[in-house]
Amino acid sequence: MTNQVSPLASILRPLHPRDPDEHHRVATPLELLFDLVSVIAIASAAGGLHHAIAENHAGQGVVTFLIAFFCIWWAWMNFTWFSSAYDNDDVVYRLLTMVLMGGSLTMAAGIQFLFTAAPDLTMVVFGYVVMRLAMVLLWLRAAYHDPARRRTNIAYAVGIFLVQIYWVIYVMTQSVSTGLGLALWIFGALLELAVPAIAEPLSGNTPWHRHHIMERYGLLNIIVLGETLLAGSIALRQFAGEFNLMLVHTALSALVIVFALWWAYFSRQEHLGSHRLSRALQWGYGHFFIFASGAAVGAGFAALVDIITHHAEVPLIVGDYAVAIPVAVYFASLWFVRDRFACTGFGRYALLVFGLLGLVVTATGLGLEGIAATTALGVIVRNLFAGRAYLASPTSHPGH
Repeated sequence: MTNQVSPLASILRPLHPRDPDEHHRVATPLELLFDLVSVIAIASAAGGLHHAIAENHAGQGVVTFLIAFFCIWWAWMNFTWFSSAYDNDDVVYRLLTMVLMGGSLTMAAGIQFLFTAAPDLTMVVFGYVVMRLAMVLLWLRAAYHDPARRRTNIAYAVGIFLVQIYWVIYVMTQSVSTGLGLALWIFGALLELAVPAIAEPLSGNTPWHRHHIMERYGLLNIIVLGETLLAGSIALRQFAGEFNLMLVHTALSALVIVFALWWAYFSRQEHLGSHRLSRALQWGYGHFFIFASGAAVGAGFAALVDIITHHAEVPLIVGDYAVAIPVAVYFASLWFVRDRFACTGFGRYALLVFGLLGLVVTATGLGLEGIAATTALGVIVRNLFAGRAYLASPTSHPGH
């Protein structure tokens, strides 16, 4: 007699923990689709920053951009680490992921209302809460099917749910345009950040896959950096029957800088060397600044195009700094999450030094070409020194 498979088997399977040492673990097509939806929201936030810079409201634009980006990044990050530990790819899991995507699209639609004289968080918070409540259901499923980590998973579910109550009350009573409203928003963000730090130690770390997590972060970084290439493409599209050398320089500089940022991120040195919670939190949280600065570089280039084509209210040097500052932040963030652990000698500090040098070059008036040159040179010097140390290390050779 043949074994019959229940029709419910593919609809509702046990959400057992994944093996954290599973071989050949790679990103799934569903995860890649989720990333693309998240990038729509990231593009909306970068677009808002671009227009704020061009309209001479850079200070307010940066604050608003960081608020929007935190919501996008934190929702993406939570699902990414959960799926690394508990993805069973049944119908219910896929449908809850679709709900998460719907929340992300709602946030993307609401970001335009943030970049106004009277910022309105309602739609962004609504989409965010939808995403987080879907995560509550996923964590409760994990708690039911993984008794060894039940306390941790329930703590995640309860913690996330309570913070969503905070956000609902916040959006009904506060505005981020006031000092008190901004302070209370920061407090809510700190509550979100505290949930994993409190939940993970309760009954052992969730079984996330180290190489899978590094791949997921790397893939999102590539997509975010693509925003900069898009800005370079926009620069070339601005030719309206008239050649403009500055637009050519902008497009070429965008290509050089985005390639250098990609090269700086994808080096031989491993990003996340252990499953230790403190290290994972520093690495995971530190990527907020990597992703945000990568998106901000694209916004800076888009603002430069507006300035060159006389569609902006700020001088050229503002556009140059709109590129140089996020490049410096990107380099400093890479030092924080990786190089201070993985490199020795001057290679450990090369990105910090050349990030600051890019700011100096901008102040001297060398312009975008100077920023591109220091960015590329910084990556070359960093990899030269770090590569020598890597090859000299016994663990870098096969058989050790």
